[in-house]
Amino acid sequence: MADGRIEIITGRERRRRWSIAEKLRLVAESEAPGASVTAVALRHDIYPGLLFAWRRQVREGRLSAEAMAEFVPVRLVDAPDQPGPALPEAADPDGARSVPLPSRPAPIEVVLPDGCQVRVGQDARPALLRAVFGALRG
Repeated sequence: MADGRIEIITGRERRRRWSIAEKLRLVAESEAPGASVTAVALRHDIYPGLLFAWRRQVREGRLSAEAMAEFVPVRLVDAPDQPGPALPEAADPDGARSVPLPSRPAPIEVVLPDGCQVRVGQDARPALLRAVFGALRG
């Protein structure tokens, strides 16, 4: 700038960060019937080669949306006062399972998809729970 010249660089910005959702949206747009990868890339100001790389990653399974957690409907029922045989599980028409309600406070039991089980007492601190589940997530 000592000689009074200013250089203005136009064109694509470098090193942008794209979220997985944005990448998948652009890949889906490029795979729509009649769509052109080059046209989609130009419309979103990215190089076509980058979009082709994302399409290849989707095909190879290396780029995909994270699986959403699923919850199972549960209904609590009163448990008998005397110990006896376990109550049979009964399913409602809506798919909820009947679970006997224990007569004394019981720990919370969480079974993760990989089979790992976590039992937590009713007096566990939330900070401890966050630490345990954060460690299990990896």
